[in-house]
Amino acid sequence: MMKAKKLLIIGLVWPEPTSSAAGTRIIQLVDLFLRKGYEVTFASAASKSDFSYDFSTTGVTEQEIKLNDERFNSILKTLNPDMVMFDRFMVEEQYGWRVQQECPNALRILDTEDLHLLRSARQHSDKKQTETDLFSDTAKREIASILRCDLSLIISEVEMKILAETFKIDSSLLYYLPFLENEITEKIVKNWVPFEERADFIFIGNFLHEPNWNTVQVLKTKIWPALRKKLPSASLNIYGSYASQKVLQLNNKNERFFIRGRAADAQQTISKHMILLAPIQFGAGVKGKFIDAMQVGTPSVTTSVGAEAMRGSLDWSGIIEDNFEDFIEKAVLLYQDKAAWNLAQQNGVRIINERYSALKFTDNFISLVEKLDLLVHRQQNFIGQILNHHTLQSTKYMSLWIEEKNRD
Repeated sequence: MMKAKKLLIIGLVWPEPTSSAAGTRIIQLVDLFLRKGYEVTFASAASKSDFSYDFSTTGVTEQEIKLNDERFNSILKTLNPDMVMFDRFMVEEQYGWRVQQECPNALRILDTEDLHLLRSARQHSDKKQTETDLFSDTAKREIASILRCDLSLIISEVEMKILAETFKIDSSLLYYLPFLENEITEKIVKNWVPFEERADFIFIGNFLHEPNWNTVQVLKTKIWPALRKKLPSASLNIYGSYASQKVLQLNNKNERFFIRGRAADAQQTISKHMILLAPIQFGAGVKGKFIDAMQVGTPSVTTSVGAEAMRGSLDWSGIIEDNFEDFIEKAVLLYQDKAAWNLAQQNGVRIINERYSALKFTDNFISLVEKLDLLVHRQQNFIGQILNHHTLQSTKYMSLWIEEKNRD
């Protein structure tokens, strides 16, 4: 009997799938490797919250670790994983040299979640009203992390193109792996809440994520004042985890603009509403809120940044519009036109089934990581070898210095 392969995932935080798309994404990856027979260990130096995912019934081993702590080296030696996955580049910066030192033959995978360099550049551009400049310090750090790893998982085809064309990253280091969704069947569609039983608009998003907070401000000041005049009986319900006081104070009953807080079940909450409104101004990756909306047949009205890389050549499950006046007009039309609404709903079914079905991606991905010849692969990535050599020295000694300082 073959021994099960071991995967160690080092998380920036303990996953919260009810709080963010990032939490959902990492759980999808955990489930994928479990189904393929891997022994999975999830480690994180973060504190758990009341909303952290419960691994207790999954067979995943949990491992609490600390930053700049030599005991992590002992954990690596004992576990001796075949693969190590870093949850975002900041985690690879912190632990990558230790993995390289203790487990040189382990495949090192970076799950980018989304390109932080792209999101931060767009945010800076939006704030300063300047051209988007990708060549930032964040970019230097994130690209270095990609080059140090054997494989980086990219969730957006637009980001694949940016890495290949703008940063000249070799295609052998990148792997397109979007959200891994269950297909939408006819039976599921028949159980959706019909047009006649739905009402109101919804926005949902984790408020620790700056693009979501910015979107709520746009809804409050630029979209909803005009939209509610055209649909006076409709409400806008804002859901999201970690709503701060500045978010909560936007609640206004007279304006029918409601801050509802965390949704216990995002899909169930979205399913009762007529339309998801998301005039997203900046961001990166692929937006989990639209995946959730399509999974329950809720059309959406968003911007080109919001829908970026999600539909390919297919029609969007609603409206894509960057001009605020047109955004409002088209939202009203979609809200009132059952035929257009049903068509948008069916477009969402096609997008999920043709572009996000887990069945289309999982076997090819597992086959690649299991057959990869690490020696040859790493020889072809000499820049990565150089970065690993220097990072091992510089980061190692900085971390060891912190260790010593912590002992004092």
